[in-house]
Parts: sequence; structure tokens; C-alpha cells
Amino acid sequence: MQSLKEKVVLVTGGSSGIGKELVLESLRRGAYVATCGRNLAALTQAYSEQDKRRLLLFQADVTKEEDCKNFIASCLKRFARIDVLVNNAGISMRALFREVDLSVLRELMEVNFWGVVNCTKAALPAIINSKGVVVGISSIAGYRGLPGRTGYSASKFAMQGFLESVRTELLPTGVHVMWVSPGFTASNIRKLARAADGQAQGETPLDEQKLMSAEVCAVHVLNAIERRKRTLVMTTQGKLTVWLNKLFPGLTDRLVFRHFQKESGSPLS
Repeated sequence: MQSLKEKVVLVTGGSSGIGKELVLESLRRGAYVATCGRNLAALTQAYSEQDKRRLLLFQADVTKEEDCKNFIASCLKRFARIDVLVNNAGISMRALFREVDLSVLRELMEVNFWGVVNCTKAALPAIINSKGVVVGISSIAGYRGLPGRTGYSASKFAMQGFLESVRTELLPTGVHVMWVSPGFTASNIRKLARAADGQAQGETPLDEQKLMSAEVCAVHVLNAIERRKRTLVMTTQGKLTVWLNKLFPGLTDRLVFRHFQKESGSPLS
């Protein structure tokens, strides 16, 4: 196991949810941390002055290559190295494909896929130099297409394919590349999920209090990073879905449809 103490950890999308908890847990483990978000005011308000002693906050939109380059450059100027890049920034959707405006799918691909590509490309020389770790925060939707989440599933499948290719390319360098797939986790992602017209849906269809907390999720993610796990699929439901989809794909089609049909306000109803 490699401790994160005195390591430099970058987390994209650190204003709230899993991203924020990844930042806080990394700080608790003794790391130096840099994080970015589109809204600098929200990012600044998310952390205490004590946190900021070992923390760099940077305004960046991961869909913009230049923003990502500037974020990485700012981190290197402050900390002189990068040991871990956690590509966390992401958005979701909930709408039937036949009803959704295609701009929604393009936005999800820009954030969830191209955001990973942009940040990984910019950070890669420093990561290679430190023999560090590149991480993608994926989803069960990256293993199994989910109804009403066509753009989200497509972006996560693309992310995982990209990271697997990069991992194989970098085998001789000592760099470790991995992705983790949280199950349903309490966060803002469902409130901000895009509806068919591209607007945030505003209300979550799930009982957030019954979901894994973002704090617990962050602990699992960082433990996996320290152990350099190949992949991590969280929750019993998530592991069962991946397993069933491999062995009984037709049955899983029906089970997944019924599961999402039961959601509050489901577009499948």
C-alpha cells in the first residue's frame, strides 16, 4: 500500500458531493490537494481556511482544454509535482432517447468523457515523472447501459475504454490507471441531472438518506487508490448488476428496465 501522506492529489469537480469528500479525505490523510470547479465562489465556500493551507482552489471548466492545462500548470507551480489525478467532474441525465435533445448527450460526453481526456493529457507528463495514479470516477452505467441514461452510460463506457487503453500503453512507465464505480451515492448529481430539454431536473427520484454517503464513498475510493486496485465496483447491488449482465444479459435487460420503471417520475412509466 502507498500512503497518500505528503503526496499531491488533484480532484476535478470538488465543489460538492463525492468530489468535495475526496478532497477532505485526502487532506485528512496528509496529502496536498488541488481541486477545480466551474464556480469559484461555490468552490471557495466549500472549504475552511484551515483546509486551504494545503489546498489549491482553481476555477476551471474541464470541457475546455486550455482550462485544464492552466489548472495543471497552477498545481505544478504550487506543489511542484502530481502524484494522483482523480477525474471526478461529471453530470447525469434522465430522459428517454426518443425525447431528449441531442445537445444533452453532447454535453455529457464533453464533461464526462472529454473532461477526463483533457485533464489526463495535461497531467500525464507529471504523472509519468512521479509514477503516479490516474483515476476515473465511473459508474455501474459504464458496465451496463441504463434506460433513461443513454448519454450518461455512453460517456462512462467511453471513459472506461479510454482509461483501459491508456493503462495498457503506460505499462512500461510505472503509472497506474484505474476507475471506480460507486453505486447510488448521496450527492447533487441527480438534482443536476439533465432532463430532455437540457434543464436540471431539480429533484432527485431517490431517497438520498438511504444511499451510501459521499464521505463513505470517498474513503473506499482513496483506499483503492492507495492499494492501486485495477477497478472498484461498490455496493452489493452494483456488483450483482455487473455479474448478472455478464452471465445473463437478457434477464438483466428486463430487471434493469423494471428497476428504473419504479423510480419516482420515471420516464419509463
